[in-house]
Amino acid sequence: MTNAETKQETSASLMFIGLAIWVADLLVVFFLPAGAKLESRSTFVSIIVVLAVLGLTLMLTGYFKRGRSAEQ
Repeated sequence: MTNAETKQETSASLMFIGLAIWVADLLVVFFLPAGAKLESRSTFVSIIVVLAVLGLTLMLTGYFKRGRSAEQ
């Protein structure tokens, strides 16, 4: 495999992992009402924010790496 193909596969993997983290984040959002009943809402909100930022970072990193590998 060439270097460009490797970079494209790596970037696709990063975007997929970011999407999987967002799906996990949706599960946390689904269980948020149960956390509100237990008065641990701040814990759920902090987990939601961390997962959303991590997923977005991975997807953007993969997207920009894919763009750079297409240019070469």
